[in-house]
Amino acid sequence: MSEQVRIPFVAKDIKHLNLSVIPTEKRPKIALEILGEMLKYKRSLRLYLDVCTHCGACAEQCHSYLGTRDPYNMPVARADLVRRVYKKVFAPGRSIFRSWDGAKDIDQETIELWYKYFYQCNQCRRCAVFCPKGIDTAELTIAIRELLAYLGLVPRFHAGITKNMKVTGNNMGTPLPAILDGIEFLEEELKEETGLDIPIPIDKKGTEVLFNPSSSDLYTNTDGLMAVAKIFYKAGVSWTLSSKIAETANFGLFFHEPTMREHSRKLVEAGKELGVQRLVAGECGHGWRTWRMFTDTINGPLPFPIVHLFEEVLHYYREGRIKFDKSKNPEVVTYHDPCNYARAGDLIEQPRELIRACVERFVEMSPTAQYSYCCGGGSGILMDEAIEIRMKLGQPKAESVRETNAEILCAPCAICKAQLPVVMDYHKVNVTVKGLSDLMGRALIL
Repeated sequence: MSEQVRIPFVAKDIKHLNLSVIPTEKRPKIALEILGEMLKYKRSLRLYLDVCTHCGACAEQCHSYLGTRDPYNMPVARADLVRRVYKKVFAPGRSIFRSWDGAKDIDQETIELWYKYFYQCNQCRRCAVFCPKGIDTAELTIAIRELLAYLGLVPRFHAGITKNMKVTGNNMGTPLPAILDGIEFLEEELKEETGLDIPIPIDKKGTEVLFNPSSSDLYTNTDGLMAVAKIFYKAGVSWTLSSKIAETANFGLFFHEPTMREHSRKLVEAGKELGVQRLVAGECGHGWRTWRMFTDTINGPLPFPIVHLFEEVLHYYREGRIKFDKSKNPEVVTYHDPCNYARAGDLIEQPRELIRACVERFVEMSPTAQYSYCCGGGSGILMDEAIEIRMKLGQPKAESVRETNAEILCAPCAICKAQLPVVMDYHKVNVTVKGLSDLMGRALIL
């Protein structure tokens, strides 16, 4: 595999995933066997490989293709890298397919192309919104990435994150004493800011809420976690964090279903052990999709509901338990819809209602809601070695933001918060990126 194709860098240590590296010469045969097994139980995979008519409606709607203009980054063309093998070996009527119809045996070159291009798909699902057949390329991408994982082809970045989550319950690999020190520091900051003793509890039993924040809230965007603490304090809600699964990231969603199941199970077990009434997910797009769409199915039935922070806070606001002072956020604010909120998590109007409640000037960007462009970092494409492709993937979003003339870009997702400041700086868009929790925390009347 050439160095160019090895972007992102391939992990050497994947034992924690119960995987091993398959020798290069054996990969085509084993890949074919795995694909055959997947086609038996992943009905959507077979459906999407069968029903595409190659109309091309997805091409100009895909930020990956718009940013790179690489033909293989058209959703239809990327899928065809798999579809041509499917036609040759598995499709009904395969005996009549010939090379003129794209049918092709699997070889090492095919596997290299899969690794290169299925890690340029952000799993944003925008193509599915515009596809007349409803083909969801994200599902195909997840499946092929998992196949690649079973061959031993896992990005070093993804392997590191999942190992940290397995060992420590957080994707930075931070040990519990360091987390406790950080929380104590934030409590001191809250005291200095407000003059009030506002706690950030951890492992407290019998609370109403187990709050599962994003990783950025714990390490880089601590204003977000402090804002949540202030909101729970003002609303009179008992809550806690869990040391066993301190944040909501679940990279298993992107490439390895067993890992997704394991992380999801840990969250459910933490909620049961602490005896909470409900789980509240923080500002993490893919984490929210995992908890909302898969947790009850793969680790249920659940003894408690899972809701998003925005749904929870909106409930307090509508009941009059919290109030905001818009004058605390006088800047022009626009809103970025994280893909896993708008296209996979039923969160479109809730954040907007909260934004309008806590800022003076809100402007929509175009396109927006379920039509919004991805930040370009989705599905974990945040590795340093992929910085060039990340900037290309983020270009359509940068232009959308530029047209708003906003001063603040509200991006309530940990991956988006990591990707968008770099994208905006690269494309010379003068805007500050903040989470919605940050804005609510500034405007909250204590």
